Amino acid sequence: MKKYLFIFLVYFFTLDANSSSNQKIINHFKNINSFEFKFVQRIDNNNVEEGECIILYPKKILCKYYDLYNKILVSNGKSLIINSDKIKNYYRYPLDKTPLNVILDKKFLISKIVNLKEDNSYPFYYVYNFDYENIFIKVFFDKKSLNLIGWETKDIYQNLVQTFISDVKTNIDVQENIFSIQRYIN
Repeated sequence: MKKYLFIFLVYFFTLDANSSSNQKIINHFKNINSFEFKFVQRIDNNNVEEGECIILYPKKILCKYYDLYNKILVSNGKSLIINSDKIKNYYRYPLDKTPLNVILDKKFLISKIVNLKEDNSYPFYYVYNFDYENIFIKVFFDKKSLNLIGWETKDIYQNLVQTFISDVKTNIDVQENIFSIQRYIN
């Protein structure tokens, strides 16, 4: 009998601890409307890109890459464009066909985190894995600040893309017109 009571208590406290971290992240995340950060992005462990971004919920992002070609990624909430001095024309994608559609949807992420079990493989982060429309997504939150600090997805070409963010500043003042796609089209 003691054995079963012990197993029950361990299971109960494990569930409680998991739901507690989920709830802490949700409460913190609900209060964030915008943030800016620096990033390092690895694509299939071969290509490394760096830059800085601003996110305004829901679904708006502007990223400027630190490269020779002035690469820009911007979403107005519906479309996503990538442009640079290297290409003669810009690339335009419907946002809902990209993994960023999910990453930039705070309400959707919160709805997923509510029911997910934390991936305990990472000692310094809260990590959640889920599938959405055949896209595997992994999101990372800092255990101290509770800020979103990265994600892992596959891009439209099925390359593994890992994005790690730093120097996060939350609830910054953002002018919505910076997400106008027309500003960044050659």
